[in-house]
Amino acid sequence: MEVLAGVHRRDGYPVNWPERPAEWLSQASSLGAWVAELDGRLVGHVSLSRSGEGDLAPGLWSERSGTSKDLTAVVSRLFVAPQARGHGVGALLIGRAVQEARRRGVHPVLDVVASDTAAAALYERLGWELMATVEQRWSPSQLVSIRCYTAAS
Repeated sequence: MEVLAGVHRRDGYPVNWPERPAEWLSQASSLGAWVAELDGRLVGHVSLSRSGEGDLAPGLWSERSGTSKDLTAVVSRLFVAPQARGHGVGALLIGRAVQEARRRGVHPVLDVVASDTAAAALYERLGWELMATVEQRWSPSQLVSIRCYTAAS
């Protein structure tokens, strides 16, 4: 939670600080979660889950591939401590989540806030394909642009 709070202060991720951060990290639909350590310190996190309410990429991938969105897994809750960036931690965490999705026979997808250009650049460097950018209403007063990605086949 300390690492997440530091990322939120520096980068604004998550956009809306969760009321219960521990529950947000250990979401009920989780298929797995992994953390990264560097020099004995926790520096990153990623999770893999089934499609949930508000996830856009699974539906887009389903339409594109002609299969059920139940055959997707959502990579989410990815963050790396600012002081640990540049060591490949984010790529390793994403790789681990993708490996688990493939082991389960589901296709990895993800949504990212369009304003998070560093995250989008990472996904694209790793070969993820942008399917669409979609506007999503998070509250009556909050309309957010979301980039929806699919992992390379």
